[in-house]
Amino acid sequence: MKFEQQFSQQQKQTQKLAMTQKLQQSIQILQYTTEDLIDYIDNQALENPLLEVEYPSYSSGYAKPRDASGEEVDYLSQIPDTSISLFEHLLDQVHLNYRDTYLRQLVLYLVEYIDLNGFLQITLEEAAEKTGGSMVQLLDALTLIQQLDPAGVGARNLQECLMLQTERDNAAPHLAYVVLEENFNELVDRKWENIAKHFGITLSDVQEIFDYIQGLTPTPGAVYGSTEGLFIIPDLTVKVKEQDVQVLSNRKSMPKVKFQQNYFARMEKSQNPEVIKYLKDKQQDYEWLKKTIQQRGDTIYRVGEAIVARQKAFFLNNDRPLKPLTLKDISEELGIHESTVSRAVNGKYLETDFGVFELKSFFSKKIGAETNDCSSNDAKHLLQELVNQEDKSKPLSDQKLTELMKEKGVNISRRTVAKYRDALTIPGSTKRKRYDD
Repeated sequence: MKFEQQFSQQQKQTQKLAMTQKLQQSIQILQYTTEDLIDYIDNQALENPLLEVEYPSYSSGYAKPRDASGEEVDYLSQIPDTSISLFEHLLDQVHLNYRDTYLRQLVLYLVEYIDLNGFLQITLEEAAEKTGGSMVQLLDALTLIQQLDPAGVGARNLQECLMLQTERDNAAPHLAYVVLEENFNELVDRKWENIAKHFGITLSDVQEIFDYIQGLTPTPGAVYGSTEGLFIIPDLTVKVKEQDVQVLSNRKSMPKVKFQQNYFARMEKSQNPEVIKYLKDKQQDYEWLKKTIQQRGDTIYRVGEAIVARQKAFFLNNDRPLKPLTLKDISEELGIHESTVSRAVNGKYLETDFGVFELKSFFSKKIGAETNDCSSNDAKHLLQELVNQEDKSKPLSDQKLTELMKEKGVNISRRTVAKYRDALTIPGSTKRKRYDD
């Protein structure tokens, strides 16, 4: 048997997309929020001596918020100073209020085990073993911590956290503290008849206690160091005049990148070839950055304009209806990839006279051919309305909500109603029942 090997050379042409570093950076820049982009520009300016950044004044050009009476409101002055951490806040109080004793040393030890939400993350038994202090001493130390601000700090569980807040509130309903102490689980499980019978009070009294407790905070320490992300710089603004809806780009909110021409000209006179190459590279970096920022703004504007055109009714009607809209709809209209649309809407905001909205919030899926092009947002809005209008002494079951929505032209299953109810953080019917007089 004769074996033969045949070798041949063939030239084959294929197309591959080379993901260059610059292309990757361009994609990343489109994905950046305005705040992220500002940080990126700042870093580029540190690395490029030919790059100058001109920062806008964020206080100018924006209307001040007003309350219902039309008066200007300075919300910034109402925001607590949370520039320090909870740990620092507690340390300041300990050093200010308590003398330098062994008990204070135990207090300082326990403070180190308080998490960002204000809860103690070590048992007193463990603390006693590690410090050599007695259980009585550690309990005294914990009591001192629980007297500090904010109310509820140093709690070992949610029940104790709510009790500490109630104990320091003179406006708390009668028996609220005792109910929390003795019947916490029954209160949560809404076994209110047992509570009413135990204390000889009415279901309406239990309802009042429950309403009060819902107003307490389950995370008393979370307010400290939580101002990050508090302020939003909108990428677009929508102006409505009569029936005309106009989209404006907030380019004024972005830093402007400028070229240091004088510095470039001065350094260009150098005869050192390495200096000349360095200058050329940095000039190219500047030109690329300026072009990429411009392209980012153009893409966000085009996507935002297309979204607003599709959701015009949202800006004209007080009930803010949303039509079914997908990323694919916008990508096909603009001739760009769906991933580009996704990057252009995530973390990008649109400012109106009635609020600020993330662009991705305007996308809503159609929930079925039999619902007259109803979007999931419309269905959720209707569900919320039905719950708001129900008799709270006889809340509507999911099945009844399903039937009522079908009568309104929204034909969805009971399971979908339950899913939408959970998404809207609406409790089940048994937990919505109230016992008001």
